[in-house]
Amino acid sequence: MSLFNTTAPITITCYKRLAPFLEKEVTEMGYRVEESFASGVRLRGTMNDCIRLNLNLYCASQVLYSLGTFTARHPDDVYRFLSTMQWENILAEDAYFSVTSNVMTDTVNNSMFANLRVKDAIVDRLRDKKGIRPSTGSELKGAVVHLFWKDDRAEIFIDTSGETVARHGYRKIPGAAPMLEALASATVLASRWDWNSAFINPMCGSGTLAIEAALIATNSRPGLFRDNYSFMHLLGYDQEVYYAEQDKLEAQIIEAPKLRIIATDHDLNAIANARKNAIAAGVANMIEFDVCDFADTEVPQEDKGVFFVNPEYGERLGEIGELEETYGRIGDFMKQKCGGYYGYVFTGNLDLAKRIGLKAKRRVEFYSGKIDCRLLEYELYEGSRRV
Repeated sequence: MSLFNTTAPITITCYKRLAPFLEKEVTEMGYRVEESFASGVRLRGTMNDCIRLNLNLYCASQVLYSLGTFTARHPDDVYRFLSTMQWENILAEDAYFSVTSNVMTDTVNNSMFANLRVKDAIVDRLRDKKGIRPSTGSELKGAVVHLFWKDDRAEIFIDTSGETVARHGYRKIPGAAPMLEALASATVLASRWDWNSAFINPMCGSGTLAIEAALIATNSRPGLFRDNYSFMHLLGYDQEVYYAEQDKLEAQIIEAPKLRIIATDHDLNAIANARKNAIAAGVANMIEFDVCDFADTEVPQEDKGVFFVNPEYGERLGEIGELEETYGRIGDFMKQKCGGYYGYVFTGNLDLAKRIGLKAKRRVEFYSGKIDCRLLEYELYEGSRRV
């Protein structure tokens, strides 16, 4: 029986605090989420559903198709269970596969040992059944098997993604301290932007926020920029199903001829790199790039939308003293130039955020790497606010 038409539990992982936005995406695709947790969601579907999910989701990291759960108190338990599975019906004779894991049990102090037992079980099974020894390695270029093991409960998956889908594949020049594409998408989805009004992005760096905004506004999905996934290296894979999903991606793109996305940076090289990334993403004609101080960024007075900035916050780049002045200037700019807009500041330093001098209407929690961050929302009134 082919996994591609067999219904099983599917776990879609994401970076911490992106789960609410991932759940909304999955639900809008017509799936029923059975469980949502801090770093993902769980539903049921086939491997063909995994193809569709991999190609369409902005906020996901990995799409994991469950092959079964079992009790494991020792790595040998993992080996014994996996040795009984019909890997000869999953992996081709000339297969290359990798093993990844998330191990949280007192009986293993090195997850690489658990990975080795997974690999040994699969290799031994294939050698016994087919007389072959498949190639294995750490590169996620073929099939990927994932072990989740917490306390005495274990679950084995096919990681249908391989390389993470949190990186959307178009960004060739990341620049300094780049924002992960899935995180950038989630912050845009968390905003009140309507996909039609102006999107103003000073301090754009490598252009990730502006590019993700353009992709979301035109319903251009991450699967457009990638051509290798783990699911392609499994027995039963039908490339026609994949091509059909690719065709759907192309067909669902919408035009946004009147949309204005303005991205600026004071660094000429940053803008040059951002433009190259936008070209790779196919949205360069939608973004107006300019080299200037953020305070000189054009703010259209028609179709007012959002002002969106991701300034340095002193953890990796810049010094606190200089940044205090910068945050103060951001507040002044929003007050003086952005009336009628919603202002968004993404930061990992709430002390610096106080220098903005405005009261945030909403604070959305995120992580950037291991840094605890907030997306601060400001409602920027035109003229004097009426009480």
